[in-house]
Amino acid sequence: MKTLLVGLGNPILGDDGVGWRIAQELQKSGDLPQDVDVEFLAVGGISLMEALVGYDRAIIIDTIVTHQVPVGTVSSFTLEDLPNPSTGHLGSAHDTSLQNAIQMGQDLGAQLPHEIFVVAVESLKVYDFSEDLSLPVSTAIPNAVGLVKVLLGINDQVTPQGSNENNK
Repeated sequence: MKTLLVGLGNPILGDDGVGWRIAQELQKSGDLPQDVDVEFLAVGGISLMEALVGYDRAIIIDTIVTHQVPVGTVSSFTLEDLPNPSTGHLGSAHDTSLQNAIQMGQDLGAQLPHEIFVVAVESLKVYDFSEDLSLPVSTAIPNAVGLVKVLLGINDQVTPQGSNENNK
C-alpha cells in the first residue's frame, strides 16, 4: 500500500514544529517500509490535498490545540473523526479545510488516499518564534513515533507514558 507520511507544521514556531520532528525521527529510524514516502509541509487545505494525490494511505502528523487534554497528549484520528476540521495546518484562513479539499479532489477525479489518519500532539505554544519544543511536547515524540509505527503495521504496541492514544 503506497503511503505518504506528512510531517505538518512550522519548525520555527515552537511546538508547531513537532510534526516535522516526529517525521524526521521516523525517517532516521530505518524502519519505514519502501512503499512509505515522507514529506515535510507547512500548508494545509488544497496544497496538502495535492500532495496526497497518487497515494493509497496518508498519515499526517501535526499539533492540535483542543484544551481538552494535557499538553503532550498523543492522539490519532481518522480525518472524518477529527474533532475540529480547521485544526493545526489542515486548514487555512486563506484556503479550505483538508476535508473540503479532499472532496473537491475526488469530485475532479484525483486519485486520493482511501485511508487518512491524523496523529496529533496536544500543544499550546504554536505561535512562538522558536526552534525549541516545550518539554511536554518534546517528551511526547517517542509515543507519537510508536503510534505512527502501529498505524504502518511495523510495531504492534504503543507504550503510553503520560500520553493518550485514541485509535479510532
